[in-house]
Amino acid sequence: MKAIVEAAAAGVVSAWALAAAGAEPPPQVKMPEPGVPQIMTLQGRYVRAAYNNEGYVILGYRIVNLSVGEPWMLLEVGFALRDGVPDYALTRDALSLSTPDGKTIPLPSVEAYRKANLDALKAREKVQRDSINYFPPNAYRACRIGFFADLEDRALPWDKVELTSQVGCVGRLFFAVPGGIAYGQHWLNVKFAKSLVRVPFRVLTKAEDEHLEENFGDIKKQVDEAFKKKTKS
Repeated sequence: MKAIVEAAAAGVVSAWALAAAGAEPPPQVKMPEPGVPQIMTLQGRYVRAAYNNEGYVILGYRIVNLSVGEPWMLLEVGFALRDGVPDYALTRDALSLSTPDGKTIPLPSVEAYRKANLDALKAREKVQRDSINYFPPNAYRACRIGFFADLEDRALPWDKVELTSQVGCVGRLFFAVPGGIAYGQHWLNVKFAKSLVRVPFRVLTKAEDEHLEENFGDIKKQVDEAFKKKTKS
């Protein structure tokens, strides 16, 4: 697959260049290179989407940016296959988190998740979140990502998610972060049958967040534009 990586943050750098003369230069935060073949990375303020010719991944991480120093990370995620791609069973070991210190953290077991008692984190996330319900048009049916479930939940935890090109699956992922959540560049890594999609998301300092506030586009518009049907000339 030919690597075509497009950074969606070009407008951010140009905005910083217009800073008032004599002012302190703002912190520079660039969209990083994923290191794997990807077509596009799309970004809202706390929403990221990345995809290639096989798979599509979207995530929301507002709660992460408000949880610096805490030992557990919660990500809202969505997965889909591209149109025409064969069905695929996404398993727990296909998911990992890369942290700013170079560590790669696997998805924890259901037992470890339950032992951690994350009720407070989940309650906060309900009011500190952004919609991630934006998928390619071929993914018109919904499904659950059920890697985690509490004992009192009616739904059971699953060890895999059955993906087809007609479904967009959504749910929560949890990662235990040694030393606590840190500022800086993170990656959600998702292995599909033949490729890897890496979704970049950055935990911002207060100064970075303030300078970037007006420079992220509408994620829905970006997804709609990326998957817009081409008209015949």
